[in-house]
Amino acid sequence: MNGKKILFLLLGIILILGGCFGIFKVITSDNEENPNLGIESGENLSGEQMEEEFVIGEREAIFTEENYPRIDGSTATIPLSEAFKAEFLGIPLEEAEVNHNTTHYAYLNLISGDADLILVTYPSDEELEMAENAGIDLEIIPVVNEAFVFYTNIKNPVKELTLEQIQKIYTGEITNWSEVGGNDAPIKAFQREPNSGSQTGMLKLVMKGLKLMEPPKEDIIETMLEIIGLVADYDNGENSIGYSYYYYATTMYDIIDKEVADRIYLLGVDGVEPNNETIKNGTYPIRTNYYIVINKDEPADGPVRKLVSAMLGENGQKAAEAVGYVGI
Repeated sequence: MNGKKILFLLLGIILILGGCFGIFKVITSDNEENPNLGIESGENLSGEQMEEEFVIGEREAIFTEENYPRIDGSTATIPLSEAFKAEFLGIPLEEAEVNHNTTHYAYLNLISGDADLILVTYPSDEELEMAENAGIDLEIIPVVNEAFVFYTNIKNPVKELTLEQIQKIYTGEITNWSEVGGNDAPIKAFQREPNSGSQTGMLKLVMKGLKLMEPPKEDIIETMLEIIGLVADYDNGENSIGYSYYYYATTMYDIIDKEVADRIYLLGVDGVEPNNETIKNGTYPIRTNYYIVINKDEPADGPVRKLVSAMLGENGQKAAEAVGYVGI
């Protein structure tokens, strides 16, 4: 190495060390106790206020295990139920295990008195009738925003449909993907079983009085887990379409099986993709909620009403958003 290269090397080392010591000197000389140059807690270097991270379960408990109401609900609201339990019992999220019996059985348990509060999709006509026959007046309260979504296999070239096209697929009027800009292949349109949360949503939010076609028995799927797996399947999923709720099809299924989740594509509807922003601002067209449902006769000063208020309050909504739901 010649003298000139050695000189440049030494100069580089001096500049680096000088810069490091200079920075250290600025930090310590301005404020020895707080090495942030006098920046207030909660601000970043530009002086903008940063929102403090919300960690579930770090505030004082407002319930105990003994007086916490009995909760049931949909499969897709299990993380929501766990977040609420952790937050209001003041325990870590991983300790807040809950058991949900799926939408229809949650309604049955509320009607029979085996649950105090359920976190579910909107009741079906049959569930409303069952409650009425039992003399139960259901109080239905939105707790988080949600959307009803349609998905195809990632290999399917169709990336969006209009609501009218979706309706025509499920009435049986459109039967081939080529009719909506796709390949020349028959459409395999999966459905859920009656009284499931997804099937009730399909009827109320999408079909709106139109008659669903009668699907082959093998195309009626019992769980949201199965239907996503079938659409994502490498061998025969490319020409199929399914539906679910946004949270389950994204956040929840990513946890269950990310590899499978990566093989489905959420379709845009009327030119708008479903995501947290379009759901919250109302531009995605097939919107709904998850609901708190209770017996309307619950006393105003009882634990159930107290829990409802907590779920709708600031900390309840922050807990919901912390686990991926779209707050109201």
